[in-house]
Amino acid sequence: MIIAKPIQLRSKGHDLDMDERSLGRYRDCSDMVGDLGRLREHMREEGYVFLRGYLDCEDVLEARRAMTERLAAEGILDPEHPAMEAVAHPDYRGDQAHLLARDCPELEKVLYAGPMMAFFEGFLGRPVYHYTYTWLRALAPGVGTPMHCDVVYMGRGARSNLYTAWTPLGAIDLELGGLMMLERSHLLDRLRNTYCKRDVDAWCTNRRGGDKVKTMNGENGILAPDPNRIRKSLGGRWFVGEFEPGDLIVFNVFMVHAGLDNQSDRIRLSSDSRYQPADEPFDDRWNGPDPPRHGPRAKRGMVC
Repeated sequence: MIIAKPIQLRSKGHDLDMDERSLGRYRDCSDMVGDLGRLREHMREEGYVFLRGYLDCEDVLEARRAMTERLAAEGILDPEHPAMEAVAHPDYRGDQAHLLARDCPELEKVLYAGPMMAFFEGFLGRPVYHYTYTWLRALAPGVGTPMHCDVVYMGRGARSNLYTAWTPLGAIDLELGGLMMLERSHLLDRLRNTYCKRDVDAWCTNRRGGDKVKTMNGENGILAPDPNRIRKSLGGRWFVGEFEPGDLIVFNVFMVHAGLDNQSDRIRLSSDSRYQPADEPFDDRWNGPDPPRHGPRAKRGMVC
């Protein structure tokens, strides 16, 4: 399906090509719920599963309420509007507020209990471990998240059985933007054998200037700046969509994805959470009461 104008979609300031060969919509997989074989096959072939209304809408809205109250307390929201509308303060230029997700029972109920955990327990067919670090995205009006694959940021554990859940915390239309994915990019050997082997926190002890990464915060995980060029180079279409509270997208950590630019005056609220089989090793950068993240404790020297 072609995305109807009037809005011209953008990512990182680039106008997306919007013809039918370049842009498509996610396929709603709700008809596969209860058929684990079909869900797994769709994930293998397409790299994602999109479930409309799978999560409890009221729970998601309570999580949104808790998050917008915290954003308001930090001066991130415009006090002239109700906090639930998440209208950005004119001075806010951020793209995420990760630490505000700490110790939030309303958000944890959505991400780490109920339908979410039931999905992964069924999909993986064994006990599930979720990463303890929650990525809260609070994208201000402006450019979205650059193109990348998650595996380069968290590939020290169960790479082949690690999945990301993208959860919109409120309605997200095309003006607000949202998540976009490059069609079947998780299957591309040219990425798996090169870029996807990267570890953003590893540095070369035997190369001049190789220790630059020790001072970086994951910037070397960015795949490319121009979404049209990378689509033409790798093939496939960019998939986009509009979302309601309760919608859920789960995707493979080898999937190329990015954020559409936010062309509204509101903050786009969503979360990224990760899940894997409990009996496989996990990436300790994102786990425990005080995870290293991309800080100095996460850096790893190696001979290249």
